[in-house]
Amino acid sequence: MTEVTDDRKMLEPMATVVSIALRILVGLATAGLILSVVRGSWGSGSVCITDESTTSSVAPGSFAPEPGAQIASVPYYCAENPGAALRLVAELGTTASTLLLISSLFLLHRLLQGAGRDGVHTTLTASRLRLLGWWLLAGSLVVALVQANTQAAVLAELSKDADFSAGSWLQMWDFPYLAVLTGLGLLTFARITRAGTAMREDLEGVV
Repeated sequence: MTEVTDDRKMLEPMATVVSIALRILVGLATAGLILSVVRGSWGSGSVCITDESTTSSVAPGSFAPEPGAQIASVPYYCAENPGAALRLVAELGTTASTLLLISSLFLLHRLLQGAGRDGVHTTLTASRLRLLGWWLLAGSLVVALVQANTQAAVLAELSKDADFSAGSWLQMWDFPYLAVLTGLGLLTFARITRAGTAMREDLEGVV
């Protein structure tokens, strides 16, 4: 019992911060969804996209750069009255990112709560750590792919110079380096935790 209590203390203040952040995010997401349904404003407003692959040295005259500095213009397209299909595609990337954030926080909260209750050096904790690592690794790649495709689709719809192709979404793809490295790190720590748990069980058996 004392050992589990010590493990719970080691997990603070991370466990409390994650628990509060998860509740706030879920509350905000739920409130936003309810307000959108009540007001009938889901998907309303304009749909905009920036074509960062196209730049021009021509800039509006209202911008005055310092000597030796240059201004580059980047096209910014907006559909003032987009159709339902275009609004759905535009919202898909943001929704996927939000779902990944909330689900990852939930798995982290579950991991910390379980480790505080059952102990850090357990097979179950190692399994939950491994699940979080795979979820973050695979989920970040999927979300980045979804966002790239939705942005390319919106740009193709709003710009005559753009088309929806493999090349267009590859230009939009922002590889999630930090999330991937974090996922790989969690998988490594999961293996370390599992190995440490096995060694500890062997030592306890010998004693």
